[in-house]
Amino acid sequence: MFFTCADLDGCLAEGHSRRVARATSADGTGIAFDSVGDGAAVVIVNGAFSTAADAAEFAAELALAGFRAVTFDRRARAGSGDTSPYAPEREAEDLAAVIAAAGGTAGVVGHSSGAVLALFAASLGVPTGHLFLSEPPFRFGEGEPPADLPERMQALIDEGRPDEAVVAFQLEAVGMPQPVIDQVRASPMFASLVALAQSAVYDATLARAVSTPTDAMLAVAAPVTVVSGAETIPFLRVSAERLAGLIAGAEFVEVPESVGHRLDPAATTRVIAERLPS
Repeated sequence: MFFTCADLDGCLAEGHSRRVARATSADGTGIAFDSVGDGAAVVIVNGAFSTAADAAEFAAELALAGFRAVTFDRRARAGSGDTSPYAPEREAEDLAAVIAAAGGTAGVVGHSSGAVLALFAASLGVPTGHLFLSEPPFRFGEGEPPADLPERMQALIDEGRPDEAVVAFQLEAVGMPQPVIDQVRASPMFASLVALAQSAVYDATLARAVSTPTDAMLAVAAPVTVVSGAETIPFLRVSAERLAGLIAGAEFVEVPESVGHRLDPAATTRVIAERLPS
């Protein structure tokens, strides 16, 4: 769900500069994005409770490999705006706007709910290039969170209790044990999660809408590589392997360095570099 670097400038490889820009989505929402490096563009789509800055180490690795890494704040996060009403299609439009503003892309790498969004966007015709889907949380009808979770989270936010919305997501969508949630809530990082509570409602809404991939998602024309760590949340590994088996021509790649649902930047970059010209 999270990447590991909170300061993009501090993670940049020597000789590469950060370029900050803004795209305008179809509904007028401003979407902030960064790019670093030169060469073919690769767009990174983060998962829940993460921003463009959290993908900085990954972006730096891609830049070192000769790519132009593009990271962006999904709507309702950090530098990006938010326009009501929300629908998963709006986030697909956000990704399309970023890709267009970046001048096109050779590939999109999505992690967790970002992988779900990337595949969903491709099914709607967004020109994603090669799809790299890291541990997408498809449930395939098994162990689904309560159907009303997004509405209950939104109600908590509207009541001025975004902290409780974050806890509800962690408990019911992620499946964190209560003792772990209590530790997170007592930690300094919890405030940063609360700041992203509204976006978590959108993650929960997206996950509910396409918990089982649609026929269009399984028939995307783009090449697909599904990746998973060897040591991750069990259902995520099962989901990754199952998805790869359902998409014609897709491949499944194990990335042993990715542990605990955390994408390993260097190892994942190697997977991408082996499949994309820089």
